[in-house]
Amino acid sequence: MNKWLIAVTVMLPTLIEIIDISIVNVALGHIRGSLSAGIEESTWVITSYLVANAIIIPISGWLSRLFGRKNYLIFSIVLFTFSSFMCGSAWSLDSLIFFRIVQGIGGGGLQPLSQAILFETFPVEKRGMAMAIYGIGIMFGPIVGPLLGGWITDNWSWPWIFYINLPIGIVSIIMALFFIIDPPYMKRIKMKIDYTGIFFLVLGIGSLQVILDLGQRKEWFESYLISWLAIISVTSLATFIVVELFFAEHPVVNLRLFKNISFSTGNTVMFFTFFNLFGSIVLLPIYLQTLMGYTATLAGLVLGPGGFATMVTMPLAGRLVTKINSKGILAFGIIICAYSTYLMSGFNLQADFYSISWPRIVLGIGMGFTFIPLMTLAFSSIKKEEMGNATAIFNFLRNLGGSFGVALVTTMLARRSQFHHVHLVENLTPFDRSYQIATSQASQFLQYRGFDAVTSQQGGLGAIYGQLMRQASMLSFNDAFYLLSILMICTLPLMMLMKSGQSQTPR
Repeated sequence: MNKWLIAVTVMLPTLIEIIDISIVNVALGHIRGSLSAGIEESTWVITSYLVANAIIIPISGWLSRLFGRKNYLIFSIVLFTFSSFMCGSAWSLDSLIFFRIVQGIGGGGLQPLSQAILFETFPVEKRGMAMAIYGIGIMFGPIVGPLLGGWITDNWSWPWIFYINLPIGIVSIIMALFFIIDPPYMKRIKMKIDYTGIFFLVLGIGSLQVILDLGQRKEWFESYLISWLAIISVTSLATFIVVELFFAEHPVVNLRLFKNISFSTGNTVMFFTFFNLFGSIVLLPIYLQTLMGYTATLAGLVLGPGGFATMVTMPLAGRLVTKINSKGILAFGIIICAYSTYLMSGFNLQADFYSISWPRIVLGIGMGFTFIPLMTLAFSSIKKEEMGNATAIFNFLRNLGGSFGVALVTTMLARRSQFHHVHLVENLTPFDRSYQIATSQASQFLQYRGFDAVTSQQGGLGAIYGQLMRQASMLSFNDAFYLLSILMICTLPLMMLMKSGQSQTPR
């Protein structure tokens, strides 16, 4: 079977699934208005999908063994396509949330399945290119999602952000029927279902994802809901680990894979890589739109070139890993990623478009040189029989890293902004010469514009305080970007634990 046809077959549904993670974000305002929903409850349209996705991803390898990989792939595409239609046809917020959960269940297995199939389809010497294909889809989705969602919502209506999945889903189903063939070791097998493991995994991961999604809005552990969810999550995940390692005959997630040093180290580095990526691409639009006055379209234009830089770099990295030491390429990529967020930590309120977009392009280049060698090293010694389980764990930790990154930077923005606000206010005293000059100039400007003396004085003070708030916020962005840079560079020593090797063939 032509390997490129197989690549297109598995990447088409995977791409629309990744796009659907972020495409809804920009349409929430329209959805609220159409379905008469409040701001707080409408966010469950996003959270419900992420929770369902997070639960399915780690068990997708087990589901492939239970049902047969081809059967499970086709079922996932069918369920995702059907639920997309139902999301677009939703008659209330409750129905939309329900079908988003179904959509998340259908889409959860697509990323690890496509990665496992690509690994097995391409020979060892061309696996770098296979991962480049997969990586382009992974990076392209979060960039295109918000832009596509905004354009569709503005020019058509919000249900079409779901309806556009239908033709792609139908084509993907037909292609999967004809072009995907299960290898002998991935045929359907009879095994005892690990109900206990599934229960504790669903409870633990579901609670964790809700914590990460709602934590900042609920003031983290000041909220009883977040505190109880944290207890439930820790207890459930600890119990899950014990059950899977010591009691399950056919564990839903094979945790013994973490004995492989290259694989466990690769997962750790990937966690922090996506921690860095998602943290930075969440911070950038907020900085641009709240402090710099950029429109959503202009903010998208800042993010876009970085995504295309990744897409250009990945095929190059895919070729290089077959010719030179993957560890050297990985080290270069990590340093570039850390350097890019270090550049972002130097942003200010006078930065121009080029000064802001260039670090994002640098990050895109770094991601290309990090993603491909990292996956090649992490999976180099994984048996083909375990590839489905390994890719499920890898994709789960990748997504979890992104969720942790977003949760940390949004919390840090709020807390550090308060910190800098307090320290900047200390300098705004009537005895400070610079403050006296600034208030006098602001008051004179307003009087020149026709305001009376009292109003001009109050307005001048308000203008200075507004500027102080912007500066405090700007400093909090600098702190968050700097922390991301430090965390990324700290992963550099870990790559020394990873071993290069040839993938093993099934026995």
